Amino acid sequence: MDLKLRQCFIAVDDHDKALAFYCDVLELEIRNDVGFEGMRWVTVGSPLQPDVEIVLEPPAANPDASPADKQAMAELLAKGTLRGVNFTTADCDALYARVQESGAEVVQEPTDQPYGVRDCAFRDPAGNMLRFMQRSGD
Repeated sequence: MDLKLRQCFIAVDDHDKALAFYCDVLELEIRNDVGFEGMRWVTVGSPLQPDVEIVLEPPAANPDASPADKQAMAELLAKGTLRGVNFTTADCDALYARVQESGAEVVQEPTDQPYGVRDCAFRDPAGNMLRFMQRSGD
């Protein structure tokens, strides 16, 4: 079976703040910016992975979502309980210094894990947790 990841989605409550973080700090590129029914989806990705994209979408991005569902998603996002994504990097410590300098909330300083990676974690401006992993030997 020929199966590859194409896109993943991250809920954000302020696209401009999200873009400042994902593009200016993490150096991802904007690939698409679409508005529809008063909502906005912005697609970003690493120049090193042209076939993988992260879609920054509004919480409860379904136009048919009830007001109660939209409120529940906004509350979960505000608490930082929604999942983010994991990235790999060749230098966890350098990446940590760059992201920390941006003022992003630190969740975990660089740590050598027993499962063979050195990783760190931050929250993006919307509260999503992002992990950055360097494989042992890299």
